[in-house]
Order: sequence, then C-alpha cells, then structure tokens
Amino acid sequence: MDIAFVDQGNETKVIETFDADSSHPVEFQQAGWQAIMDNFKAYTEQN
Repeated sequence: MDIAFVDQGNETKVIETFDADSSHPVEFQQAGWQAIMDNFKAYTEQN
C-alpha cells in the first residue's frame, strides 16, 4: 500500500493505492480501506 499527501494550499489531497490480495473480493478490500480513510478524515476534522 502507498499513501501520498499532496499539498493543495489550504487543503491536502490524500491518494491511497493498494495491491489487492486474492483472499477477499477487490470491492470488499476497497470498501475497507475507504472506511479507514473516512474515519481518518473525520478524526482530523475534529482535532
């Protein structure tokens, strides 16, 4: 997995890429990582 933080003035764009594994469907893995990023976003906006 790679995560890049791109400065966009007053905002930061977060780009996450990952290599899916064969143990679970790609859609489930993507949804899981998206949930992690959504929680991270909520945390940073509150603090």
